[in-house]
Amino acid sequence: MTDSAKSHAPVLAAGGIVLRGNTKPRIAVVRMRREKSWVLPKGKLMPREHPRDAARREVLEETGHDVTVHEFLGSVAYPAEGKIKIVQFWLMRTSGPARHELSDDVKAVKWLPLKQAIDVLSRPHEKVFLTHVGPIALDRVRKSLRKGPRGGKTRMPRTPVAPHIVAMDYEKTRPNAFVKALGNWIGRNTQTLRKAG
Repeated sequence: MTDSAKSHAPVLAAGGIVLRGNTKPRIAVVRMRREKSWVLPKGKLMPREHPRDAARREVLEETGHDVTVHEFLGSVAYPAEGKIKIVQFWLMRTSGPARHELSDDVKAVKWLPLKQAIDVLSRPHEKVFLTHVGPIALDRVRKSLRKGPRGGKTRMPRTPVAPHIVAMDYEKTRPNAFVKALGNWIGRNTQTLRKAG
């Protein structure tokens, strides 16, 4: 890739809508130390890292919890440091206490009901995204509990994934040809991930 292409390439990241608990699942939000903002757990991909693997790694680093990764939920795109950042999110589940230390850039983790998690998030595009995919994630958990064997581990149902969702921070990004092309690119890559996943 040429230097010019690298300078215009989007920043790729991945994360999770992480749920804990069964009867009243809670969603993880993390407080970043430097920015003092509450965000969904996520981070940049390493070279040649699959987004799903990056999502699991970043969630472990930012929440301290081992997780199981389930279906792809959608993407968020927003401007960051002069580029467009694209974050792909998966539904994740955890149980029990944290088993690992938080990364240095995370100050705290909260486990909140959906409405509170949306209210606490600092970034408008993450609020919009969680408003749309949060109910889908909670519905998947409820269905897995109804179908699972009593007293044993439950599997998340293999149901069709949510429609592709792109949340953009429209206060900073006006819809234009680039944004439309970016949305199309994300949609094509999402279809590839769904077939592979």
